[in-house]
This record gives sequence, structure tokens and C-alpha cells, in this order.
Amino acid sequence: MHVVGIDLAGPANHQDTAMAIFKREGNVLSLQNLAFNNSDRKIIETIAALSSCGEEVIVGIDAPLSYQDGGGDRPSDKELRNTIKAAGLYHGSIMPPTFHRMVYLTLRGIGLSRSLQNLTASIVEVHPGAALGLRLKEEDRHLALTYKKNEESRFHLLPYFKEWGMEGITADAAETNHGLDACAAALAAWHWGDPVHTPKWNVPASPPFHPFDFCC
Repeated sequence: MHVVGIDLAGPANHQDTAMAIFKREGNVLSLQNLAFNNSDRKIIETIAALSSCGEEVIVGIDAPLSYQDGGGDRPSDKELRNTIKAAGLYHGSIMPPTFHRMVYLTLRGIGLSRSLQNLTASIVEVHPGAALGLRLKEEDRHLALTYKKNEESRFHLLPYFKEWGMEGITADAAETNHGLDACAAALAAWHWGDPVHTPKWNVPASPPFHPFDFCC
């Protein structure tokens, strides 16, 4: 099994689009590659190559993969916002997919996910910040509030990935929040797609408008 976490940026921002590729080895995920500056073409070609090996491929994408007909929140957005608010985490990062700051990211997420559907990969929408925050001990959840802008917080998070069964994540991943978010996206996708694990939160797909599960 390969698990890929993608921290997607807007269509014109390949530089901040990070992709972390892990391989399951026994009970752990081992990081095979962490890449930045990813175009849609590069992502699709990478997933296609992994899929051609015949092993299961699970892809977690940090971006809206659908939008609410008529605009505003999807039911899953409201539910996740309430969940992380109750946990004392920052819920302002959950914005409607059609919000002006989100719309281009939503466009890219929808386009990329539909292209990946043609491959033999399982796709899930993920929220890396919630994936981290909901797994941290209550006394350490402040790290999930600060890691986006604070490098020291990101370095403090590295040992937790090992605790959660993810190997090979070095200090390089913590140099930007994008690398760490790609790894956290893979964590959420792994716990969603591997039957021996359970995600901390999951809303099932509701086709045709919301064709993918949303988890963390």
C-alpha cells in the first residue's frame, strides 16, 4: 500500500503544493519522498506510476473536492468546524468552498480529484490541521494552533508522527508548514483507508454532489 498526502495550493501556486509519498511496511508508514513545486501534471503522473505497480494507492488531498449547490458551507464543513471548536482548535480555517479566498483552491481540488478518479487510487478529502490537533494530547494541542506560522512548533510536532507510526519524516519536512501538512494529509488518509485504523472524524461521501469522503 502507498499513501500519498497532498497539501494543495491554488492553481498558479505550484511552489507551495507539497506531496508526501509513503509506503506501508508492516504496521508503519515509511516516507519515500517529499516533493514541492508540484503541478497537476506531476501529481497525476506520480499517482499513475504508483498505481501501475499493482499495489493499493490511497490519496488524501487538502483542498475542497466539492462545493455546496447554492454556495455556503457543505454539511461536512459545518460538522468539522463544530468538532474542532469543541476540541479547542482553530475553526476559522474551515471556510465555505465558494468563499472568495477559497474558490481557486476549490477549482483546482475538483479538477485534480476528477482526473485522479480515472486511476486505480482511492481518494479522500482531508484536513491536516484537524488530523494533527485531534490526535495530540490536550496539553499539546497549542502546537496545532501555531505550527502554520511557527517553525519551532513544527519541529515539536515531528516526534508525534513517529508515535503515530510514521517513519522517515526528518527536519526538512518542518521547514515549511506545507511539508508538514502533506505528511499530516497522508496520516489522515492512512487512517481512513487502512482497515486496521479509524479516522478521528469522517463524513461519508454523498454523491453526486459530494463524491468523496472527508476525514481527518
